[in-house]
Amino acid sequence: MTSHKVTRRTFVGDMSKVAASAMILPRRVLGGVGYQAPSDTLNVAIVGPGGMGMSNAEALVTQNIVALCDVDFGYVERSLADRMKDQDPKRRPDRLKLQEQFSKAKRYADFREMLAQQKDIEGVVIATPDHLHAVIAKAAMEAGKHVYVQKPLTYSVHEARALRDTARRTRVVTQMGNQGHSSEGARRINEWIQAGIIGPVHEVHVWTNRPIWAQGVPRPTPLAAPVPPGVRWDLYLGPVPEDVPYNPAYHPFSWRGWTDFGVGALGDMGAHLIDHPYWALGLTQPISIEATSTPWGGSEEKPATYPLAMMVHYEFGARGAAPPVKLSWYDGGLMPPRPAVLPDSVVFNREGGVIFVGEKGILMHETYGSNPRIWPEPLRQAAETVAKTVPRIEKSHELNWVAACKGQGKESSPIEYASQLTETMLLGIAALRSGQGKKLLYDAGRMSFSNAPEANKYLTREYRAGWSV
Repeated sequence: MTSHKVTRRTFVGDMSKVAASAMILPRRVLGGVGYQAPSDTLNVAIVGPGGMGMSNAEALVTQNIVALCDVDFGYVERSLADRMKDQDPKRRPDRLKLQEQFSKAKRYADFREMLAQQKDIEGVVIATPDHLHAVIAKAAMEAGKHVYVQKPLTYSVHEARALRDTARRTRVVTQMGNQGHSSEGARRINEWIQAGIIGPVHEVHVWTNRPIWAQGVPRPTPLAAPVPPGVRWDLYLGPVPEDVPYNPAYHPFSWRGWTDFGVGALGDMGAHLIDHPYWALGLTQPISIEATSTPWGGSEEKPATYPLAMMVHYEFGARGAAPPVKLSWYDGGLMPPRPAVLPDSVVFNREGGVIFVGEKGILMHETYGSNPRIWPEPLRQAAETVAKTVPRIEKSHELNWVAACKGQGKESSPIEYASQLTETMLLGIAALRSGQGKKLLYDAGRMSFSNAPEANKYLTREYRAGWSV
């Protein structure tokens, strides 16, 4: 056997090789299965963590939730306690982690103080009532934070454009919370439409069973109620110019139907339903809008709530070789006409859906792009052969945003796209506010109604001093 003399030089050299090899060990070896280095986690703040924001937070428990901001932490605690009652073994680990993260996160009532004081925040999730979205998102982007904004992106057309411009200027990563945009169904719909399976599309019908909250009702009686302890009603009102007295009719659930705080069923579900034809057909802004509805809640001059049911008819011009499209929206339980090619045995999903009417056939799907189907049957068989060409989102809509924040891919529904979709949705609200039965011609370049300049006031809003966008 040959002997090997170990000198100081060979010893140091051998140890250097060992050290170098240790440096390139897989992370799973260094930290165990599922290990995630601190540098791979995003420091997130949740504004509005009591409702949908808590669902977003649960989807983000692999990250570092460092701050919570809400005007009513009593509601947040009750919501968290209700969530923890669910003993589903699949969800339990994430919910325990959610509880732990919420207990450690710093708490604020005012998002402005949070942005000014806590410098470790990298991304902000905004899940407040609609009237606060733009104010908070704009401030967060200008502070250099990535933003995830719940749908609808904004309360007005003007705000949608303001957030688009802010996102372009700040170049932060953005995402709107229309999670169906990241679904498998959404991508399959795009592939089928792009492949021309149902032929050129001239007509689209979109419906929802919303509202499932109070609409078509006047102000509550009595108007005012004592503000519960711990509720910062002044911060809840935020940009609302009038001092609307606190009432449990508004907070925490039914705010969406009140014109001060929400934009009704179209704002709520348009981002989930209009999204798919908007994306698949390459739509931008409509050239005309016409809206009708049941009565408003309160006076038409100054309504308190949105109508119980409404219809909006949008006309979109030709896009290159693609023909003009008429898109009709129905809510409050109203339904579109039944296409002749649809088998009698097929029942419409009352909760919501979309029908693309093409020259060869139809494509129908449910909310969030789920369960897309094609008729007649021979076209469905052809659809199955269409290749998957649209990139898939492997993780959740929230984690897709996180990955983009880390430079690992592109966000699914950025403000650049979401602002255009939101503008189209809110043009329906503006048309309804301007007077029913009137067809408004829209000049997107000027952001104005060319045949009804008096309706332009509904493209923006009034703001309380210091809260404008």
